[in-house]
Parts: sequence; structure tokens; C-alpha cells
Amino acid sequence: MKKTMLIFAVLLIAATSFAGGSKYQETMGKTLAGFAECKTIADFQELGNKFMVISKAETKEWLPLYYHAQCYILMSFNDNENPQMKDEYLDVAAESVRKMIEIAPGESEVFVMQGLLYTARLMIDPMTRGQQYSALSGQAIGRALGMEPKNPRAKYMQIANELGTAKFFGSDNTATCQKAHKLYEEWDNYKPKSPIHPQWGKEQLSEAIESCNRTE
Repeated sequence: MKKTMLIFAVLLIAATSFAGGSKYQETMGKTLAGFAECKTIADFQELGNKFMVISKAETKEWLPLYYHAQCYILMSFNDNENPQMKDEYLDVAAESVRKMIEIAPGESEVFVMQGLLYTARLMIDPMTRGQQYSALSGQAIGRALGMEPKNPRAKYMQIANELGTAKFFGSDNTATCQKAHKLYEEWDNYKPKSPIHPQWGKEQLSEAIESCNRTE
């Protein structure tokens, strides 16, 4: 614990040197590169803590909170050895999602992450949480699409939710799989607002398409 606090303190001191402008962009870019190195729960937690340090220096920026939340959501998805920890990870993510929405309520991407958070809650116990959290995730994704109809991550989340529902109820997913193929073909037409804006989703969409192919 002392070691963790010492590392956090060092990062916090360092944060004062990149507050604002191009230095913020540079630091975010370097930190985002850390996703490629994440293999364990501890890796995602360490990366998430780095984004939290940036968010404390850049209090008007929503992107550090977005990626902090994403790290903790991914921890929940991937920690199969400690299932009792999943909701605790998501509680941490939920606080960043809350702050992020306060800062940027007009950004489509923040509601994509909120939808992902609700999906992660659902996945912990689909039998008892399915109705509540599928509705909440759908509402969040609906808001994201309402703000930005061409947002590929919002479209992907909508498709993923539909595929999950079809699998749960054993219903036909042909139409949804067709939407997945179409989205994949069009994915690169969407241009992120900056190099540090969200760009994930295409790989996950590809995996969904592979799942579709196995059932066709």
C-alpha cells in the first residue's frame, strides 16, 4: 500500500508539468499507448491510475475519466479469478462516468462508456440483472446515437446488445449480423476528433462477426 501511494504521489507531482495544451495531448497519447501493454488486472489498474492523475490535473477534460472508467470496466470483464471484485471495479468506473457526463453531457462517447458500464454490470449475473441493465444500457446507447448517429462505437454497442439478447433468448440474429457486417465495412469512414479520442471497437466488432459466422 505504501509503495502504491508513493507511486501515485510521484505521478501527481509529475501531472503539474503537463497541465494544458499540447503537453496534455502528448501525455495522453503516451498513456493511451499503455493499453497495448495491458495483460493483467494489475496492468489495467496501473494504467487507470495514470489516467486518474491526468484527470486531476486537467479537471475540465473528460477523456482521462473516460479511459480511467474503461480500464476498470475491462478489469471487471477480465477478472475471472476474483468475481466478487467485479462490482467494486465497476463502482470505481461509475464514479468516473458520472464526473465525465457532468463535464461533457453533449458528447456521444460518454454515453457509449455509460452503456458499456451497464453491460458490464449485467454480465456479472445475467439471470437476475438482465432486465434492469439491458434497459439502462439501451437507453445510454440510444442517447449516444441521438447525439451522433454515425458514431461507430455506439452502433457496435447496439449490435453487441442485440446479439447478446438473441443469444440469451435463442432467437434469430440474422438481421443483426447483417448490420455488423455493414458497420465493419463502413468503420474507417468515421474520423475521430483527435488522435486521443476513442478509437476502439473495430476489433471487438470483428469478433462479433466471427461469432455470427459460426452460427450461420
